[in-house]
Amino acid sequence: MILERLSILNYKNIEQTELNLSSKINCFLGSNGMGKTNLLDAIYYLSFCKSYNNPIDSQNIRHSADFAVIQGWYLMNDKQDEFFCSLRRKQKKQFKRNKKEYERLSGHIGLLPLVMVSPSDTDLINGGSDERRKFIDLFLSQFDKEYLHSLIRYNKALQQRNALLKTDGHIDETLLDLWDDQLIDEGKIIYSKRKDFIDKFIPIFQKFYDFICSSNEKVELKYESHFDDTDFSQLLKQRRERDKILGYTTVGIHKDDLDMQMDSYSMKRVGSQGQNKTYVVALKLAQFDFLRKATDTTPILLLDDIFDKLDSSRVEKIITLVLDKDFGQIFITDTNREHLDDILSSTNSDYHLYEVTKGEVIQKNIAI
Repeated sequence: MILERLSILNYKNIEQTELNLSSKINCFLGSNGMGKTNLLDAIYYLSFCKSYNNPIDSQNIRHSADFAVIQGWYLMNDKQDEFFCSLRRKQKKQFKRNKKEYERLSGHIGLLPLVMVSPSDTDLINGGSDERRKFIDLFLSQFDKEYLHSLIRYNKALQQRNALLKTDGHIDETLLDLWDDQLIDEGKIIYSKRKDFIDKFIPIFQKFYDFICSSNEKVELKYESHFDDTDFSQLLKQRRERDKILGYTTVGIHKDDLDMQMDSYSMKRVGSQGQNKTYVVALKLAQFDFLRKATDTTPILLLDDIFDKLDSSRVEKIITLVLDKDFGQIFITDTNREHLDDILSSTNSDYHLYEVTKGEVIQKNIAI
């Protein structure tokens, strides 16, 4: 799968741009705040129907505009498919494939597999549990439709249960039982799939971490859930009165967490900036490898300013990895021309180099 052409109109600070892209490496050079990340975010939006870093659609429209449009033309199975997304203030977004609108956006998820590596990924270590659940959910939803549909049903039941718990006065216990049953049934599926994925994923994660660091450190992902060695139906009943007082559901897979560890110590407590950065880069590259095998499709890889806070040895290892034949189309942003020069001089593949200034994108035909 290759993104051959990208058109952006009024997305964040990008007023308008049309890009014919390299099938292998696309590098975007520019100072901070110029719009490099916004370009990658537009590509991300085409895969997930939402922004990587801002879930409020209206805030992704350029300040002086009333709408934004992102279009991508992908080469898929030897034919070109067009994907169109339109955002309008105070209106529902439109998402189309070959000019036909989706009935449900969930039908699109997984069609354009993608992995993004970003400086904000350290939030996976330092942020709340919702960041780590989002990582698992977006990942599994790209190749496991049963997981995605169970997650949607679970979240709808959770929303209904919470609304019922907020009711003033009498609460219908029969209706509460109904939502409890749905949380239990869907939660079992989600828990089982998350656990199975993590068990299979850790050895791949370790392989990538070892290559980048050349160390004997052991990386771990410890999954924590209310479904662990617990009768969840009993736990829900035990917490019911407390949930009524608080007005929301205090137990369930929506409270699951991943303790990201190194040598059995939590990275949140022991990791330096450089270690945290290396940890999440290895995590995302392992995600790419897992997704490539699970979907039998080479995902698009977005690398947003990932070389900052890494020593030259680790930068070199990452460059070696991403230029491997197992990686397909890659988009890279950086403020440092030297890093991009190292990448481009190390490859015999086709590449495009762009300069980004205040949302304007100009292709540079400069010899390296």
